[in-house]
Amino acid sequence: MKYRINRKTGDRISEIGIGSSYMFGAGMEEAVKALRKAVEGGINYFDLAAGHGDSFPIYGEALHEYRDRIFYQIHFGADYTKGDYGWSLDLDTVKNSVRWMLEQLRTDYIDYGFIHCQDELSDWETFKRNGIYDYILELKEKGVVRHIGLSSHTPKVIDRILDEADVDMLMFSVNPGYDYGQGQYAYGEVEERERIYRRCEKEGIGISVMKPFSGGQLLDAKTSPFGKALTVYQCLKYILDKPGVLVALPGAQSVKEVEALLEYYDKSEEELDYSVISSFEPIRSSGRCVYCNHCKPCPMGIDIGLVNKYYDLALAGDEMAVEHYKTLEVNASDCIRCGHCDSRCPFSVQQSEKMQAIREYMENRK
Repeated sequence: MKYRINRKTGDRISEIGIGSSYMFGAGMEEAVKALRKAVEGGINYFDLAAGHGDSFPIYGEALHEYRDRIFYQIHFGADYTKGDYGWSLDLDTVKNSVRWMLEQLRTDYIDYGFIHCQDELSDWETFKRNGIYDYILELKEKGVVRHIGLSSHTPKVIDRILDEADVDMLMFSVNPGYDYGQGQYAYGEVEERERIYRRCEKEGIGISVMKPFSGGQLLDAKTSPFGKALTVYQCLKYILDKPGVLVALPGAQSVKEVEALLEYYDKSEEELDYSVISSFEPIRSSGRCVYCNHCKPCPMGIDIGLVNKYYDLALAGDEMAVEHYKTLEVNASDCIRCGHCDSRCPFSVQQSEKMQAIREYMENRK
């Protein structure tokens, strides 16, 4: 397992976590084993926007002995007290639901307390007006909530809340389909979504990723917008290449499925290559580096995707990206313009020309 650091909180978070909307179909005994297998495999981040309230006592049984080794996302506004998932912006309902969740999880604190499911600006206004945000701040003051998160599918709502609230983690729907406007929750234009990634990277706000496979659509050739199925591993690689992303949250309902997720780190570059997405809407994707590294290997050893990522972040005002770029042993200034990357880029990016532009820009940054 590999880990990433949330710069705002200092937490060391596994790149692969577990989401809970798809779980426990194999029964409690198998679910407990699956969760323990996840922890044994190095997974330490778990989202509790569950599909059903039955998930909580299973988590409590499986992981209470590992509590100091794991992180929970718990959502203020998700109500499970009646069994099925419910969404509520009533303060008393939220308080009762949070109390119930903590009891079932056998814990007395929340690692990341989430402002839950804010897809409309009116949701945020109601959340504040009803005192739910103040309740989260109160629990944070008491140490019950350690950090604050935000869950949303909508870039314009995310921007508004990040302007007004001190958010440490964003739960956002990220996958190759959504980023190019395909899927139920593909909210926001391509540039709007990219600005969210860059903003989070710049401000040190970690992104935990929900819906990594677009509800399974990307894994089936009949429903994939790219005309062929992507693998779980291609989707995970795409997600983990996006700026700001700390952890992907796929579901799993058995030990076998957890083991399959952990096999991500055994896959070759060819097996992780997601450049097939270039076949979809070439006008929208052409000329845009998505850091897929299909251009590798560079004969000079330049990590072209990483150089582009730092450049894009620097253009967005992230001074740390400039410093990170300057610490690279090999960077754009080492480009010999051989054209190898140009011929391999599935998105028609003229990387040899772009390396020159990046070199000039970075060298002029003090």
